[in-house]
Amino acid sequence: MTEPAASRAEQKERTRRAILDAALELCDDTPLAALSLRQVAKQVGIVPTGFYRHFASIEDLGLALVQESLVSLRAVLRDVRQGGEPEYRAIIDRSVGVLVDHVRGRRGHFAFIARERTAGPEPVREAIADGLALFEAELAADLARLPGTSPWSAADLRILSNLIVSAMVATAERLLSVEPDSPAETQIAHEARTQLRMLMVGATRWRST
Repeated sequence: MTEPAASRAEQKERTRRAILDAALELCDDTPLAALSLRQVAKQVGIVPTGFYRHFASIEDLGLALVQESLVSLRAVLRDVRQGGEPEYRAIIDRSVGVLVDHVRGRRGHFAFIARERTAGPEPVREAIADGLALFEAELAADLARLPGTSPWSAADLRILSNLIVSAMVATAERLLSVEPDSPAETQIAHEARTQLRMLMVGATRWRST
């Protein structure tokens, strides 16, 4: 009896998911550039040729992990910034809270991004940089809607968004070094909120030339 197409598709998706999860686990100890598809296949329990049914190469697998890591966070942060109280202090508090929760729930993804954004294969580094650039572009558009920023130039809005995204990335990397729900995590979140508030206080007094 021929296996239904839906069952085959479900099995393929389960195997793909298992490959992604195995790669994240292996990358805890091995940089992506040093990871072999044989290692990943062995971890999943498939033959090496089975890897190619899902990914063209280890770099292709890395790109999928980048996409998975950054796209979901960008969507969450966008919803936070566009919903509720538009005052920047409230936006900062919600955004830091979302970041903390997201790092708790997806530590493997964030650890992967932290390691590979400077030392990974070039296509993976470029994909991470492109993802962060999208964060900045979307944030710059949101900042343009805040009170007091209407006279700002597009370049200045982008500079501020770069500073904010850089601070958030640094915060995510610091969160990876502490235990979830620990006093250290609480302190990092507090410092992140303070840093971003100080940044915005200065920014609200800026005048584009």
